[in-house]
Amino acid sequence: MLPHWPLRLYYDGDCPLCAREVALLRRRNSAERLVLIDISQPDFDPTSTPFSLIQLQTVLHAQDANGHWLKGLDATYASWLAADLWQLSWLLAWRPLRSLLHPLYWLFCWLRPGLTWLPHPDGASRCTQDRCAPGKRRN
Repeated sequence: MLPHWPLRLYYDGDCPLCAREVALLRRRNSAERLVLIDISQPDFDPTSTPFSLIQLQTVLHAQDANGHWLKGLDATYASWLAADLWQLSWLLAWRPLRSLLHPLYWLFCWLRPGLTWLPHPDGASRCTQDRCAPGKRRN
């Protein structure tokens, strides 16, 4: 099932790897089919979604124009489609490969809070002393 555009993608801008992927999505968003929402911003209000901030920080979430929510690889797949990244999206469309990628995605979600030492694409050090672990906010 293809999502209805625009797709609202809720991402953690403090996560270096997430920010790199979103930068690619932003560059490829020529049809404006993607609305990017940084949940790490102080003015983000999680009550605008049916999820807690911890849930949003733990796994990628997206909402299509019809209000349908997507999580995890489904949200990733939809965001790649929205940005016309067919070179990547076909990987997630192929069921045999997707079944292998699903546990790897959850492993990444589990490891992601510990990857804050990686350089952020904006050049800033964003997460120090475990401040970007789920449930934590930047100062």
